[in-house]
Amino acid sequence: MSLQGAGQVWHRLDVTLRDLPLGTLFLVASFLPGLRGHGTQVGDLPTRPFDALAVVALTLECLSLVVRRRWPVICLGLVACGFALDQLCGYHSAAGTTLLVALISAGFHLEQRRRTTVVLLSVAYVPLAIALARLGSGGETATEFVTFYLTLALAWGAGAWLRSTRAAEAARRERVAAATRTAERIRIARELHDVVTHHVTAMVVQAEAARYLTAAPERLEQSLTAVSDTGRRALTDLRHLLDLLNPGHDTDHGGGPAEATQVRTPAVGRVLTLVEQTRRAGQPVDLTERGTPPASTGSADLVAYRVVQEALTNALKYAHGSRTSVQVQRGEREITVEVSTDGTGSRATAVAAGSGRGLAGLRERVDVLGGDFSAGCGPDGGFTVRARIPADGTS
Repeated sequence: MSLQGAGQVWHRLDVTLRDLPLGTLFLVASFLPGLRGHGTQVGDLPTRPFDALAVVALTLECLSLVVRRRWPVICLGLVACGFALDQLCGYHSAAGTTLLVALISAGFHLEQRRRTTVVLLSVAYVPLAIALARLGSGGETATEFVTFYLTLALAWGAGAWLRSTRAAEAARRERVAAATRTAERIRIARELHDVVTHHVTAMVVQAEAARYLTAAPERLEQSLTAVSDTGRRALTDLRHLLDLLNPGHDTDHGGGPAEATQVRTPAVGRVLTLVEQTRRAGQPVDLTERGTPPASTGSADLVAYRVVQEALTNALKYAHGSRTSVQVQRGEREITVEVSTDGTGSRATAVAAGSGRGLAGLRERVDVLGGDFSAGCGPDGGFTVRARIPADGTS
């Protein structure tokens, strides 16, 4: 069995079984000749050889550690009783160190009544110190007992500090996880906004236009076909978003693999599809594309595609019928997109007023890639969206 496999088996064991070796180690060490009588000593009692009572004291001190994580109060109480017996009888065994281990474990694992436990232990220490002082030869001082008490308090404090550190780390990880989930929800919400708003707007405009084409069957059929095509594109894009939410979702429903792959990575080359769709909705659009894109543009293609999509959606919704110009410049280091819509007065104002959320999301996307984004009314009354997006392969 590999070390990794052995480690997994070990961690699947009950905590009492995992703590058993620690208690056994202390118990065996206490009976070693070199350590016998050279352990923890509080007071000035002479060292006494081990007897049957010593076995009871060592068992309480050592084997009680098996429940130090499951029942920390019980463990601490049993170890404290064994320690008191050890000191009052003068065994001074190495097992006395287990009191510090029990205190650290209780400070770390104890969930409830922590202050009560501290108070009770402090009160119990007083009669123990008095008894040791009376049984001793009188050479010990109050300072020695206070110093040992402070050592015990330090052990408890170490466990409490480890507990608070672990809680703070858990809280930090939860905040990071919550922030990650929020960012992912925001990202998916933006994608939904881009996809649904664009396609549904085009479908509404096309359906409205079809109402006036009942006398022209050929044009009516073309308009209804455009509505159907737009609806199918919307469904394909929405299935792609479902893949983001559920990786096991089948993307090949109603569209071939090539179409699914194309939706996953909408490139600047697909801008022509957006323009043709907008034209079928009755919006006059001029498209100009220049340059050759690099082999890898990272997220720049997707962001440029979304910029054109959002700008055309706003133009179709708030400035329907106004001439719109789309210019795409692709270079080795950046992609530049500019979408301008002619209009005066109320039309330009409507475009600006109705595009707050979508354009704000585009601004954030462009900023993340280190680019520049602007959107506003021009001196001629039109509305222009510009974006410069670095194409350095950053994902």
